[in-house]
Amino acid sequence: MAIVIVALDSRASVPAAGEETSATGAAGVTEGTAPFQGAGPGSTPRAALHSLLARPIPFLAARTLLVRHHYLHSLPGGTRLAFGVFLNRRLLGALTFGVGPANAHRLVEGAVGDDCLTLTRLWLNDELPRNSESRVIGISLRALRTHTNVKFVLSYADPAHGHLGTIYQATGWVYTGLSEAMPLYDLGDGVARHSRSLSHAYGTHSVKHFQSHGVDIAVLPQAAKHRYLYFVDPEWRSRLKVLVLPYPRKVVDGDG
Repeated sequence: MAIVIVALDSRASVPAAGEETSATGAAGVTEGTAPFQGAGPGSTPRAALHSLLARPIPFLAARTLLVRHHYLHSLPGGTRLAFGVFLNRRLLGALTFGVGPANAHRLVEGAVGDDCLTLTRLWLNDELPRNSESRVIGISLRALRTHTNVKFVLSYADPAHGHLGTIYQATGWVYTGLSEAMPLYDLGDGVARHSRSLSHAYGTHSVKHFQSHGVDIAVLPQAAKHRYLYFVDPEWRSRLKVLVLPYPRKVVDGDG
């Protein structure tokens, strides 16, 4: 898949979260990101949101933020695109898109692997105003529509961490139920990794392979996750092969 949005300078330094960056954006991102600032769902409720930008950044910058601040503390293998989130020239968040599950494209009739990406990470500093998630997701999806051939995006919300996918519901994603439960893997360093991250880093996620090389690998069972799709190309929505289901809601226990 060829994703070319702006030029990145690999020699640029990595800004820390909250660090003020130059006028051209963080870590050498060029001014070619200006068209991403248009209005869209979730982008206009407050004046502060008009100053909130999402711009492509080098993977190293995204990794630094996500390892430090995201609850999974990792940048997943197969990452194809990383956006930094800026307010008043300060880097205050990151989101990444990657290849996701190997067969995810089969949810849509006639799709191939390069037709879809998965929103794999999103972290925003608590300093950012309400509705910032909607704003930055909207900007990034419009960038994909304008500058790539991606047809649809998937994302997952983990109920084990109390996530229902409220942000996807608020921005019009399609809900298709729970995904197949997939385990994570710990190579003995306390870091939980997805199978795709192991495959990209080591060429395999076989437990027997790691054990044969003396790695004390542990398999960490995981619960199924809520699965959402967003059609970057709306004409592809009619190709969806699975049922569209009502959004999940938080269960509130009654008094009786």
